[in-house]
Amino acid sequence: MLNLKKMTLAFVTAVALTGFAGGTAQDASASAYSTVSSTSMTKTAYHKKSTSGAVYNASHTKVVAKLKSYPNTTWYATKKVTLKHNGKKAVYYKVKNGAGTKSGIVWHKYVVKGAAPFGLKYAKAAVAYDADSNKTVWSKNGNTARPIASVSKIMTLYLVQEKAAGSSGSWSSKVNTSYSGLKRMGLDSACGGFRFTKNSYTVKQLFDAALIDSSNNAAIALGQWVAGAQHQPPTKKFITMMNSQADEWGLKHTNFVSSSGLEQSDLRTFGYSIGGSDANMVSANDVAIIADHLITDFPSTLTTAKVKSMTLSGQTLYNYNNMLPGRKYYSASLNVDGLKTGYTPKAGYCFVGTGQKSGHNRIITVVLHDENEFTETKSIMNMAYNKNLL
Repeated sequence: MLNLKKMTLAFVTAVALTGFAGGTAQDASASAYSTVSSTSMTKTAYHKKSTSGAVYNASHTKVVAKLKSYPNTTWYATKKVTLKHNGKKAVYYKVKNGAGTKSGIVWHKYVVKGAAPFGLKYAKAAVAYDADSNKTVWSKNGNTARPIASVSKIMTLYLVQEKAAGSSGSWSSKVNTSYSGLKRMGLDSACGGFRFTKNSYTVKQLFDAALIDSSNNAAIALGQWVAGAQHQPPTKKFITMMNSQADEWGLKHTNFVSSSGLEQSDLRTFGYSIGGSDANMVSANDVAIIADHLITDFPSTLTTAKVKSMTLSGQTLYNYNNMLPGRKYYSASLNVDGLKTGYTPKAGYCFVGTGQKSGHNRIITVVLHDENEFTETKSIMNMAYNKNLL
C-alpha cells in the first residue's frame, strides 16, 4: 500500500508540473514530443499565471524563457498547438513577447488571458506623478519611507531659491565656505566632488554645484546660508526648516536629518551629524510632491537641471542624469529635462525624472533603491503615456 501511495503521489506531481504525465517542465527532452495540430488564432495577449512554467522552443527540447523571470511580460499568442507526449495530448500557445526578443510555445495552463500588469523588477518604491493635476497616477510602495540619498537636495534647493527670491538674499549673495569640515568633504573620495578652493562662493555657484554635480558640501553650505548660521555646525536649524516645510505641505512620510542626503554615519566624520536616525527617510510619493513644488514654484530649476556639464572655478560639474539629450537613455519623445540622481549603499540608486511628452501633462517619476534607475524610469514614463494616465 505504501509503495502504491508513493507511485500515485509521483504521478500527480508530474502532471502538476507539465501538461503531460510523462515528464516535468525541467525535463523537456525525456522523450519525444510530436505536433498533432497547429491552428492560427487571433493575436491574443496572455501573461504568466504563477511562478511556474516556461516558454519552450517549437520541439519542446529547450527552455527559451522561465516565466518567473518575466513577471511583467505580455506574451502574444498567434497559434494554438496540440502536442503529443507519451501518448498524452496537451494544448500549447505559440507566443512572442512584445519586444520580439523571445518566442516559443507555452502550455496553456501556465498563462492567463490579458496583458500583464505593469511592474518594476528592481525599484523597491516608485511613483508616476501628474505635475499638472497634482496627483499620483501609478505607485509601487509609494507611501513607504525609504532612504533617498542625494534626492534630498531637492528640498534644500527649494528653500535656497525661496530665500534667494526674497528680500533677505539673492543669487549673488556670498556663502561662507571656509569651514574645514566642508573643505575636507570636497576632497573625500566617497563624499566629495566639488572642492572648496575659496572661502566663499555665490549662491548661484553653489546651487549649480549642488544640482548639476550633486555636491554635498555645496548643499550643506547653502543650508547654513538659508538658516543664517554664522559658525560651523553641527546645527539643527536648517534641518528643522526642511521638516517644517514638509509639514506645511502635508507630507506624512518624510523625515530629514541631512541637507545633502549623506547619512549621519558619513557626516559624523566631517562634524555635520545632528544625531537621530541615520538617513533621511522619505516616501516616493512625498519626493514627487517636493519635486512638483520645486519645478512649479521655481521653473528656472529645469534650466539648470538639464545642463549636462559646465566649468565652475576651474572644475567640471557633471550631470549624472543619463536621460538627457546625448546620453545613453535619452528618448526624444519623452523630452526629459530633469531632475535629480542619488546614491548611497543604504539608499541604492535613486532618481527623480521629469519631462513632458507632446500632447500630455508633465510627468514626475521617482524610483528608490533601484538597480537600473534610468531603464525603469523610462518604462514608467512610457507606460503612463501609453495608458493616457496623464
